[in-house]
Formats: sequence, structure tokens, C-alpha cells
Amino acid sequence: MKSMKQWSQLKAENSWTMFKVLAELVDGFETMQRLGPCVSIFGSARVVPGHKHYELARSIANRLTEEGFGVITGGGPGIMEAANRGASEKNGISVGLNISLPFEQFTNQYIDKDKNLHHRYFFVRKVMFVKYSQAFIALPGGFGTMDELFEVLTLTQTGKINKVPIILVGTDFWSPMKAWITEVMDKEFGYISSGDINYLPLVDEPEQVVKIINDFYGGDGSTGLRPTFEL
Repeated sequence: MKSMKQWSQLKAENSWTMFKVLAELVDGFETMQRLGPCVSIFGSARVVPGHKHYELARSIANRLTEEGFGVITGGGPGIMEAANRGASEKNGISVGLNISLPFEQFTNQYIDKDKNLHHRYFFVRKVMFVKYSQAFIALPGGFGTMDELFEVLTLTQTGKINKVPIILVGTDFWSPMKAWITEVMDKEFGYISSGDINYLPLVDEPEQVVKIINDFYGGDGSTGLRPTFEL
């Protein structure tokens, strides 16, 4: 039997990383808790103005703002920009949770100046997304969108956060994934419960998104609004 592997490099300052993490958490909590109920919108950073998914995200954010919700995004370009733009156009709350990345990510111009948070750590950023959102909307996107979507889905399924609407927008994009989850994960292998797929309603129109959220919160979207979890 071979001897156990050893680290080839271990930096002493790693133990001090917790203070950087705490600083991000404190900054985020102090900013986010003042905002009131918000909805998080996920989606691709690669779409441009005029693209159907960009304009769809913009319209959804318009309507959410009209209903009194703030809008939270990852703060970058593409669908994130579209959602922040939609909120800004209606003079609503427009939040950006930016992250340092080697490509794609830059701060879009439609975020409120005092609500533009910058993160070093993905997991801290996710805490801010999840804790202060009353619903999650996933438009078409790549790995980052999938990561955010399945993080929220797992937290809901396991009861780690309060149940809130998780809405897929774009039947042409999401239908194959929902079919695979149902046919393979559920029916073929039994790796999820049959009811789990019901966490993911699939729609195409902004009004359908608003109706799901308002129906969930008492018909007018004003009942039971609270952070999704307490630390």
C-alpha cells in the first residue's frame, strides 16, 4: 500500500481567508437586508440587446418591478444586464452581485450605485442570491446558470431554505432538460422523487411568471414575504 498523498504546497495565509469571507458576508448582509423582497434572475452572459432572451428578461424585470419586487442579478452582461435594465427603466430596485472572473464578467450600467456588490467567493455570492430572494427565475444560460439553478433546487428539495417559486422561462430551451430529469433521473433510475420535477414550472411569458409568484404569495404577492432562511 502506498503512503498517503501530501500537499505539494500549503500557504500559511489560508487560515486568514476566513476574515475575507466574513468581510464579504457582512458587507452583503448590511446592503441586502435593507432592500425588501426581491426576485433573482439567472441567465446567459452572452446574449446582446435585441436577442429574444435579452428582451424577455428585460420585460420580466419590468413587470416584477411594477408588482413591487426588487430585481437581483449577477451584475454582469447579457441576461443579467437585461434584468437590471428592466428594473431600472421602471425606477425599481436593481441589484448586482458581481464576481471576479477571468472572462465575460463586467459590471453593467443599470445597477443602482449603492446596490452593486463585488464578490471574490462564489459561495458568498450564492448566499446573497438565496437569502434575500422571494423567487428565482432561470432563463436560458450556460454552466453558471445551471449551477445557480440546481443549487437553489437542491436547497429547496432538502428543506435548507423555505420553499419559493423556481421558474424556468423558455420552453424551447428547458423542455429537453425537464424531459431528461423525468425520464432518466426519475423513471429509469429513481434517483429523485417523482414530485421533485414539480418544483420547476416552465413558462414563456412575463405575465405567466408574475402570476406564479403572486399566486404563491396570496394572490397579490404580498403575503408571507420573508428571507428564505436564517443563519
